Amino acid sequence: MEFFRIKKDIPFMKYALVLNAISVITFVLAVFFLTTRGLHLSVEFTGGTVMQVAYEQPADVGKIREQVASLGYQDILVQNVGSADRVMIRLPIEKGVTTAQQGEKVMGALKAADPGVTLLRSEFVGPSVGEELVHGGLMALGAVVLGIVIYLAMRFEWKFGVAAAIANLHDVVIILGFFAFFQWEFSLAVLAGVLAVLGYSVNESVVIFDRIREAFRKFRKLSTPEVIDHAITSTMSRTIITHASTEAMVLSMFLFGGASLHYFALALTIGILFGIYSSVFVAAAIAMWLGVKREDLVKVSQKDLDPNDPNAGATV
Repeated sequence: MEFFRIKKDIPFMKYALVLNAISVITFVLAVFFLTTRGLHLSVEFTGGTVMQVAYEQPADVGKIREQVASLGYQDILVQNVGSADRVMIRLPIEKGVTTAQQGEKVMGALKAADPGVTLLRSEFVGPSVGEELVHGGLMALGAVVLGIVIYLAMRFEWKFGVAAAIANLHDVVIILGFFAFFQWEFSLAVLAGVLAVLGYSVNESVVIFDRIREAFRKFRKLSTPEVIDHAITSTMSRTIITHASTEAMVLSMFLFGGASLHYFALALTIGILFGIYSSVFVAAAIAMWLGVKREDLVKVSQKDLDPNDPNAGATV
């Protein structure tokens, strides 16, 4: 489905050097903020007190979060567990205060609002668990990137695999850079959002790479930059429709999903915007600079080769 069709190819690769220079600057700034400011890790990574409480009726998670926050806690996680009347509360480590004391203080605030609430369990989760989550998250991230490179190298050509891996790394680091600069809370939900962005971004790259291969077969007289320009231009309508509809869903989570989905949706929004940018201007440009050519993607029949036409013999 197309809302519009662009008849003249847009010369994207003409501006590839300038746009990738901007990408490099943005990437370096993101790495700088990650190194100097670091991520504001949630309780899941840093450790703290985990409480589980039960209500006599379905619990209002938003009100419970406000009641706990009124005690002075900022980095808290409140969510339903198992059923609507059971709630899990994660509290950050508080110097000089034990887990039992934290539990008593929180239960006092909850009982003041609803005397029927009961404490099911309260325990301390040490930083070692958080370290395991960080290690597991990094391993998952590395496995995804490696899988993307192998998949694209097998489906297209190794140059596309390398280009997509660099573009995806660009997206991930920039998302983390935003979270480091603004000191937004980085939780497991945000990590899940980062992994989702990887899959989303590589899907866009696959669409463009597939159209590049098709253009190489169809337009034998075009140069590599012209082929890439045509491939990107021909996918513009699809790109706008797909990303606009996806972003509409993500914005609904951001605006109406509450605190638990706020940073998850924020990470997805940043990832979607930079994912489009990286697929068009980073991945395609890097593939061009790596020397991708018609012969890499189109089989050539030796008997049909014309010594006066280097592009002859390309089979469709």
